[in-house]
Amino acid sequence: MTLIPRRAALGLPLMALAAPALGQTAAWPSRPMRLIVPYAPGGTTDVMARLITDRLSPKLGQPIIVENRPGAGATIGAAVVAQAEPDGLTLLMSNSGSHGVSPSLYPNLPYDPMADFTHVALVVTSPSVLVVTKANPAQNLAQFIANVRRAGEIDFAVSGIGSSSHLTGVRLGMALGVKVTPIPYRGAGPAMTDTIAGVVPAMMDSLPSAAPHIASGSVRAIAVSTAERSARYPDLPTLREGGVDVVNSSWFGISGPARLPAPIVARLATAIREVMTDPGTVARFEELSGAPPPESTPESYTAFIRSEIASFAPIVRAAGIEPR
Repeated sequence: MTLIPRRAALGLPLMALAAPALGQTAAWPSRPMRLIVPYAPGGTTDVMARLITDRLSPKLGQPIIVENRPGAGATIGAAVVAQAEPDGLTLLMSNSGSHGVSPSLYPNLPYDPMADFTHVALVVTSPSVLVVTKANPAQNLAQFIANVRRAGEIDFAVSGIGSSSHLTGVRLGMALGVKVTPIPYRGAGPAMTDTIAGVVPAMMDSLPSAAPHIASGSVRAIAVSTAERSARYPDLPTLREGGVDVVNSSWFGISGPARLPAPIVARLATAIREVMTDPGTVARFEELSGAPPPESTPESYTAFIRSEIASFAPIVRAAGIEPR
């Protein structure tokens, strides 16, 4: 009879419990996945999410279903992921709204943007663009600024309270010294629909989601919010060129619930990196005026989000933005 040392025998129950979990991790993903988009269909977050999942799904060997859960400045969808099982099957298209602005905007945020998530990778950044309706008399940035200053106020549509485009629009109004009235929607898609229809005179939107409407002539692009002109739209001036010192970009990444197993995080990060460095993916993002980062790791994305929360806080306070 072979005797098992007492110390080893005591470890057997723990090993037995760990074995199934290790097996599940090794087989991940064993079922279809879902990527929560905290905005309505049609906006930049949704467009970017579907572009990524189309390329990420074959690498992981499972379908990835994009699920739109809009509302409350992207916090409703983010909360769904914060409360999900940490099995790697429910992920979030985290963004500058859900994880940059909302922590300073909502006093009773239903999640901790750092402690309740495992941040995997930053995937793309994109500039905001100011567009106006076809009926708007402003044909260029100089005319737009002159008209707004003459009126002393500006109304503009945004994808939601606390979105990056909202902050950009508020900063624009502050820089021009006029009253700003942002009209919030449950995503860029509905906001653009009303802008095209003339319900609101202007909109601050991410350039990727606005691009098709600019190309079709449904709206007129006035300026971008980047420090330099867009390579895709070289004739479109920056706000700075109009004497308005406002620079801001939206960003999007992949996050999961807290306590995601390290092997899952590693495999997911590797697959995302392969997708984001593929020349075809890079070209497609560039067509949409999005800029993939040179490289993003879970560590660098986590540090990036922490820095964005800190940088947005004084802007939210100065603008006096309140949730609705």
